[in-house]
Amino acid sequence: MELDDTTVNRLMSLGLARYEARIYLSLIRRGSYTAAEVAREADVPRQRVYDVLDALVRRQLATARPGRVTTYSAVPPELALARLMSAQRETVDRLERASQELAGLLGPLWTQGRQHTDPLDYIEVLRDPKAIGERFADIQFQARHELLTFCKPPFVAPTENTAGITAVRRLHQSGGTVRAIYLSDTLADPETADHVRRFAAAGEEARFAPDLPLKLVIADASLVLCDMPDPVAGVDTTTTLFIEHPALAACLRLAFDTVWAAARPGPES
Repeated sequence: MELDDTTVNRLMSLGLARYEARIYLSLIRRGSYTAAEVAREADVPRQRVYDVLDALVRRQLATARPGRVTTYSAVPPELALARLMSAQRETVDRLERASQELAGLLGPLWTQGRQHTDPLDYIEVLRDPKAIGERFADIQFQARHELLTFCKPPFVAPTENTAGITAVRRLHQSGGTVRAIYLSDTLADPETADHVRRFAAAGEEARFAPDLPLKLVIADASLVLCDMPDPVAGVDTTTTLFIEHPALAACLRLAFDTVWAAARPGPES
């Protein structure tokens, strides 16, 4: 009988290797098998079957009965699954302990590094569209309490921006605030209008203004991402600044609130 790949994959998710999962599923179909029989049943190479059976016996998922020819049997599924789950919990516990130890070791190093600053190292200048898009995704991901945005073209993130929607939903569900101001003619473009609706469904509050001074993102009143159009080269040439500066962020937040107060709500979806 052909083995169920879905069941094999589920057993693998509990820590079994593929051959171990296939052989265990074959063993439970009958009272006992010889190594040669289970190799054929599970479609496992003959030269591997003994190692795999020994591993299952060591993990207490199968038993071996010595005799003229050794036979193997599966332990009951309830017991086998309980043992696999116990092993997974032990693995998680070990990882948690290792993580805590690393945090204790790395935390002081990080704190010490933050105490060393160079002039203007809180400003990052970005010109590559890919780097700008990645930094935009970063600031959305880092936001924990508030995310404020002036949204105007050209957009560096794809209109579907699933990562941004996930970040907005997470922030909204945790009690944070997400507000965005779009240009008034935004809804005339079907693709951008769909973007607005999907972000609203994720928890973003949107308003619309006839003009916006620049593209701007403010996260947690401390992180700022803004576009600075080149006044000489023209609006198509843009430099983006990522600034980690609470005082500047607080000033820009006041500017955002001023525009927000004058902006109009959008039509209900």
